[in-house]
Amino acid sequence: MTHDRLTHLDDAGAAHMVDIGAKAVTHREATAEATIRMKPETLAMIVEGRAPKGDVFAVARIAGIQAAKKAADLIPLAHPIPITRVSVELEPGQASVHVTATCATDGKTGIEMEALTAAAASALALYDMCKAVDRGMEITDVRLVEKSGGASGTWKRTEVARQKPKED
Repeated sequence: MTHDRLTHLDDAGAAHMVDIGAKAVTHREATAEATIRMKPETLAMIVEGRAPKGDVFAVARIAGIQAAKKAADLIPLAHPIPITRVSVELEPGQASVHVTATCATDGKTGIEMEALTAAAASALALYDMCKAVDRGMEITDVRLVEKSGGASGTWKRTEVARQKPKED
């Protein structure tokens, strides 16, 4: 299904929350990703468990899960939806961490915003946990990788879903 207009704008162009009352409940999933680049020494500190603030990966996972549950509070026109699953995977490279967040729901509207929010928040938590030793970290490539369910069906990113940073 393609839309010939932005669904969050009414006929007069004003922002509004889409009415999902008549939509069918379907199983929906979405996966999003983000990458945070850092100095190799910073990554070594994380992987070896030497970060001054504690277990960086555990905090980043929890931050992503919590953020998915709060997406409707952060994104003004997003609907609060019952999330049935959130997973956050963290994959270290040579000088980066790749975050993959997957969310699922049985509901009337998509779960892309929850997955995107989870990926972004996980990367932000990684930054927060390590900023004292590496303020130059860079969060990049926050994007939807795949979604399924609902009237629009399945969508997958057509280019390679993950581009490894040049230093990897």
